[in-house]
Amino acid sequence: MAVEVPGDIRAGTADSALPPVAPSGPSVPRAALSRALAVPLVVALVGFLPAYVTAQPGTGVRDAAYWLQLTLTVYAGGRLSAMVLTRRRRLIQGAFWLFVYVAMGVAPLAQDVIGQVPTPVVGDRSDTTTAVTLILVGCVAFDVGALLARHRPSARTRRARPPASVSRRRLWLLIAVAYLGSALCIVKLGGPAVFFTSRQSISASVQASGLTGSSGDSHVGSAFIRGFGTVPALLALLFLVRWMVTSRVARRRPTAIAALAGLVVVNLIVNNPISNPRYWFLTVVFSLLFTAFPRSPVLYRAALVTGVIGALLLFPFLDRFRYDSGGYHPVQTTSVLEPLTLKDYDQVGMFANTLTFVHSGAGHSDGRQLAADVFFFVPRSVWHGKPLDSGVQVGQWMGMTNTNLSSPLWAELWLDFGPVGMTGGFLLLGYACARADRRYAQRTLEDGRPGTVMAVVIPLVSGYSFILLRGPLLQASGRIGIAAVCLALVTTFSEDRRKILR
Repeated sequence: MAVEVPGDIRAGTADSALPPVAPSGPSVPRAALSRALAVPLVVALVGFLPAYVTAQPGTGVRDAAYWLQLTLTVYAGGRLSAMVLTRRRRLIQGAFWLFVYVAMGVAPLAQDVIGQVPTPVVGDRSDTTTAVTLILVGCVAFDVGALLARHRPSARTRRARPPASVSRRRLWLLIAVAYLGSALCIVKLGGPAVFFTSRQSISASVQASGLTGSSGDSHVGSAFIRGFGTVPALLALLFLVRWMVTSRVARRRPTAIAALAGLVVVNLIVNNPISNPRYWFLTVVFSLLFTAFPRSPVLYRAALVTGVIGALLLFPFLDRFRYDSGGYHPVQTTSVLEPLTLKDYDQVGMFANTLTFVHSGAGHSDGRQLAADVFFFVPRSVWHGKPLDSGVQVGQWMGMTNTNLSSPLWAELWLDFGPVGMTGGFLLLGYACARADRRYAQRTLEDGRPGTVMAVVIPLVSGYSFILLRGPLLQASGRIGIAAVCLALVTTFSEDRRKILR
C-alpha cells in the first residue's frame, strides 16, 4: 500500500517528503552499522578505557570510593554505548551520558588512581564516598524517569494541539534583534578586534566599559550585554539554517541567503572559541551540527564518540585563549591522565565539598538557590541577601582564592532539597529529556516542516546541557532567559501556511 504524503509537506519542504517505501529498506544498512559498531564500542567504553586508567601507576587508595567510582564509570559507559547505538537519535540523553562518563566517571577515576585532585576536598574521604554514591543514585533515577516516559497516554485521551512553529514575520524581527544586539555588544566591548584576542582582554574591556557596576561585584549588566550579543545571533542562525536545509523556497530567496550570510559573519565574531568559554562554543557546535543534519545517524554517533575522545585528550588544552600571552601557562604533562586532574574536572570533588559544607552547619537552602537561578535578572542592589552562585558560596567557605568553581547539578539539587529532592529532580529530568528527544525525532523524521521550533530547540538544549550539568546554575541562567524570550518572540501555534515558514 502506498504511503500518502500530506500536501503541505510536499509543497513546502525539500527533504520532508517521505518516499513511499517500506521502512525496512533504509534501516538495513543502519542496523548493520549498529551491529558492526556495537562490540568494539562497548568493549572500549565499558572495558578497555576504565581498565587502562586503573592500570596506571599512582598513589591513590583503592578504597570504597574508588570501587564506587569504577562502578559509576562502567555504568555510564554502558549507557553511553546504548545512546550511540540507539535506533533513534536521543540528543539530550546522549549529551547527559557523555558528560557523566567523562566528567563524573573517567576523569575522577583517573584522579583516584593518580592520587591528585584539581580542587582540594576539605572533608573526610567518607564525603567523597557519599558523593559518588549519590551520583550513581541520580543516574539510576534519570534512567527510571526515561523509562517512565515510554508510557504515554493513548491517542483517545490526548488532546490534539497544533505544533509550535516559527512565524515568518517574527523571524525577521528576531534577525533584526540579533544584528542589533551583536552590534551593541561589539561596540560596548571595544570593536570586533577584541573578540579575537583572549577572554582576559574581554574581561578587561567589560570593566573598562563600566558594565560591572561601580563596585565591580555586580555582573548583571555585563552578562546581559554578552548574552544579548550572542544568544539571539545563534538562535537566528539556527532557524535560518533549518529553513535553508528543509525548504526550496528559502534557498530561492535572496533576502534569506543574505541574512544567513550576515549571521554567519556575526557569529564568527561574537560566538568564536577565542572570546567565549569552551562549554559555550561546544553548545554552538552541537546545535549547528544537529540543526543542519537532523537525519544523519552517522553524525549523531560520530559526535558522541568523538566527544569522548575530544573531552579526554583535547579539552584541557583548549583553554589557550582564556589568558593573553603573558598570563598563559601551557599544560605540562608527562602522562595522558594528568590533564584529567586539572580544574576542568572538579565536579565530584566539588560535590563532596558541598556535602561537607551542608553538614558543617550551613544546612540545605530549601529552594533559595533555585529561586536565585530563576530570578537571575534581579540585581543584588534590589534583592538584598540574594544567594551567590553555589560554587562561589562553597568556594568562599573553603577559603579558596579562585571561587570560579563548578557546582554540578547533583550538588545544586542536594544543596537545595537534600537526597530525596535530588533523586526526585533526576527522575523528572530523565522523564523530560526522554520526552524531548522523542519530540525531536517526531519533528525531524516524521514531520520535517521548516518552521518546526523543536527541531532547533532540542539541539540547542543538548549542547547547553553540558553547561547546566557542570554548573553553577546561576551563571547559566542568563542565557537561558534570553533564549526563552527569543523563542517566545518567534513561536506561533497558527496552522496558517501564509504565516509560518514553508
